[in-house]
Amino acid sequence: MSNSSATVFTNPSHFILLGIPGLEAAHVWISIPFCAMYIIALLGNFTILFLVTTERSLHEPMYYFLCMLAVTDLVLSTSIMPKMLAIFYFNNREIDFNSCFTQMFFIYGVFLMESGIFVAMALDRYVAICHPLRYSAILTNPVLAFSALAIVLRGIIFVLPSVLLARQWPYCKSIISHTQCGHMGVVSQACADVRISSYYGIFLVVLVHGVDVLFVMASYGPILRAILRLPRKDDQLKTFGTCSSHLCAIFFFYIPGLFSSLIFRFVQNVPLYFNVLMANLCFLVPPMLNPIIYGVKTKQIRDRLLALFTHKGT
Repeated sequence: MSNSSATVFTNPSHFILLGIPGLEAAHVWISIPFCAMYIIALLGNFTILFLVTTERSLHEPMYYFLCMLAVTDLVLSTSIMPKMLAIFYFNNREIDFNSCFTQMFFIYGVFLMESGIFVAMALDRYVAICHPLRYSAILTNPVLAFSALAIVLRGIIFVLPSVLLARQWPYCKSIISHTQCGHMGVVSQACADVRISSYYGIFLVVLVHGVDVLFVMASYGPILRAILRLPRKDDQLKTFGTCSSHLCAIFFFYIPGLFSSLIFRFVQNVPLYFNVLMANLCFLVPPMLNPIIYGVKTKQIRDRLLALFTHKGT
């Protein structure tokens, strides 16, 4: 009998996250603004959840969607910050092989859910402004529950194949030049042709997010026409003010993320640390800004927050 020369390939037990390549000496200093953004995100989003759940006047579809946004912001930022701080402060760069893909799933799954929430919020504003008399009849509790379930399932259904596909590649390298298990950063360590993973990642960015942006634009076209048809200038400004917070949040969510993803895939001369910093900002800035934007721009939340602090101060 002849001995078989075949060997069983074994994936590494863990990956090594390098942090921000080229800026290792500044990791502690970089952690300061990142920690500040994370703390603001925690305080802001928990405040939104507290205000909406305790104030009956805020028990409306718009604020339910805002609660969903706050939850996804908390999960998204918390998915990356603990490991990032472990790298910055304790030089703990190892992440378990399966934990890496779990982190990848939460990052991109929640990111996609958040995109779906912005679409739902745009549709909410469309119904409120263009069909105000039918608002309560259209956005009923069953419709809201179905919308929430659809948003969650869509995030899982679209992202899970990407993670499972990345998980099945054979990995002969384990050093990731990043602070997190980003999709392309991980699959670039595989000793196989990973073009299908790259193509699916582009599909998620261009098609899924592109469709979401189109839905948002399709909603705001009639909204803007309805606003401009209002007879009084004051009414136009007041109605547009109800949409301004949503438009600001949409801008800070889609534009940096799309810019970072396209730069990473198609521009070769950009320093690696720039890509890493941009990716981290895309996952930290929206969770920090969303509660601030909605707190400042939304009168009901602003008034409730002021009343809360005034009551405590008396």
